[in-house]
Amino acid sequence: MKSKIWITAVLIVTACTLASAQDDLLKELDSVPAQKEIETAAFKGLQICTMQSTKMAAKNEFYFVVSHRFGDLTNGLDNFFGLDNAYTKLGGIYGVTDWFSVGLSRQTYNKTFELTAKYKLASQEVNGFPVTIVGYNTMDINTKLSTDTYPGLKGVNRFGFTTQLPVSRKFSNSFSAEINPIYVHKNFYDPATEKKDQFLIGTGARYKLTKRLSINLEYSARLGAPETAVYHNPLSAGLDIETGGHVFQLVFSNSQAMNDVAYFTNGIGQWNGGGIYFGFNMYRVF
Repeated sequence: MKSKIWITAVLIVTACTLASAQDDLLKELDSVPAQKEIETAAFKGLQICTMQSTKMAAKNEFYFVVSHRFGDLTNGLDNFFGLDNAYTKLGGIYGVTDWFSVGLSRQTYNKTFELTAKYKLASQEVNGFPVTIVGYNTMDINTKLSTDTYPGLKGVNRFGFTTQLPVSRKFSNSFSAEINPIYVHKNFYDPATEKKDQFLIGTGARYKLTKRLSINLEYSARLGAPETAVYHNPLSAGLDIETGGHVFQLVFSNSQAMNDVAYFTNGIGQWNGGGIYFGFNMYRVF
């Protein structure tokens, strides 16, 4: 009889101990913070139109980039609606990590080579941090400049730079918006119409029409720009078309140049007075 009592007591104590251990384990599991859910696809293209979006190339992804900006549409048949005066950009972008990528392109405008670096600083979370923040830097090398035209030309005069901080938020499955503080520095410029250092505030938005189509809009305002009618704030509208392995973007803009230094500060067109340039961006991912 006594042995039965002892056995029963041991079983009760063991059961209580196991129940207590199970409760402690459940409490520990409850205390483990839930994994943060990152908001995705604020923008489908690496660019909104010409301005950078907050989308990044993934690790080990390589983007082959082909872009064109044709001549002034408003000249009509004189230049076959711009087809006679096209600028071309060929380049590549490589994702070193999921948060850092580098790029190189060669462009017809001023025979420019453009080196780029893009890096993610923060990601929008579904129930947490409200925005995605990216840093973006470019360095231009103008190879068209010649000592025959400028005898005192130095190598450093060929360089131009931009520093940008795109900040985006995906408000819904259909609508995303971005604000982008921009700084442009030129080592070669015309003091009558330009500044060596120029600040801008860029804005952009994307609205999804269907699963594979979206319309995009971007505008950048120059702060303290010289009082001249030579250059105007860049304003662009576009259409994103997703086709399997690449995004195809149709673009209308008042700036024909595609390198950031010139795009932001040397736009000569006006939407209400001539100088509209049609073109496209095509990215192929490998």
